[in-house]
Amino acid sequence: MNLKPLSPSSSSSSSSSSSGSTTKVWIVHGLVAGVAIAAAIGARAYLGSIRKFRSRVVGIIPARYASSRFQGKPLVQILGKPMIQRTWERAKMASTLDHIVVATDDEKIAECCRSFGADVIMTSESCPNGTERCYEAIQKLEKKYDVVVNIQGDEPLVEPEIIDGIVKALQEAPDAVFSTAVTSLKLEDASDPNRVKCVVDNNGYAIYFSRGLIPFNKSGKANPQFPYMLHLGIQSYDTKFLKIYRELKPTPLQLEEDLEQLKVLENGYKMKVIKVDHEAHGVDTPEDVEKIEALMRERNIS
Repeated sequence: MNLKPLSPSSSSSSSSSSSGSTTKVWIVHGLVAGVAIAAAIGARAYLGSIRKFRSRVVGIIPARYASSRFQGKPLVQILGKPMIQRTWERAKMASTLDHIVVATDDEKIAECCRSFGADVIMTSESCPNGTERCYEAIQKLEKKYDVVVNIQGDEPLVEPEIIDGIVKALQEAPDAVFSTAVTSLKLEDASDPNRVKCVVDNNGYAIYFSRGLIPFNKSGKANPQFPYMLHLGIQSYDTKFLKIYRELKPTPLQLEEDLEQLKVLENGYKMKVIKVDHEAHGVDTPEDVEKIEALMRERNIS
């Protein structure tokens, strides 16, 4: 078998081709590695921004003495403790709140709250509702927060899981500026104007709130088979939106129903709603105190 030696030109061409291929391979590997590293860095930055979105949360409990339906309500005794204290103690159990304060315009309420260790922010008597009282309070806080949770002072059995739920709902819905909670409405409360009803869309955003029964069918009677929803007073807001809210003019539906959240919807803003199981309700009248105390005894809450 005759073997012909490679000519110098053939050898040189082969070597050059091999070197070029190796170079191309290294370039390709380098590009792939670079893309992978960039993707990892980008993902980490993206996830980091998600984690930091609306991350600083303050809970504010608005409390005023002069109530048309129940004067001095925050100080009423619920099984031996002021109602405002019971609300504060329950709120302290929420894991998403970095800080909790009571916002009030009354020195008697402020003195009571300081006696059990709560931080108090004094606000003006002219605040028309709890949302605006929350806005005034955050202006006086030293630290800045991304989310404000408005915890109704007349909810002595507020569940910390509900607080955490509405905070997380707002954090996970960047198109919403407001979040709140609903629970099942009892039929005996269908015609009670103090029990605010709510309807939501298929994506969990509020459509409307009313003191009347909604939806309302043509028979004129509540349908025992329909899952009516009761609005719970607790709600959270994007802090930046609070400034916008107070600059919005009162709206017709808000004024007619006397429901502050309707001003949000009437101006086209989105409100996220979560459904929870919650039997207790707020204290709106002196008669509600007995109901709350009976429920607490039933649950062995001291």
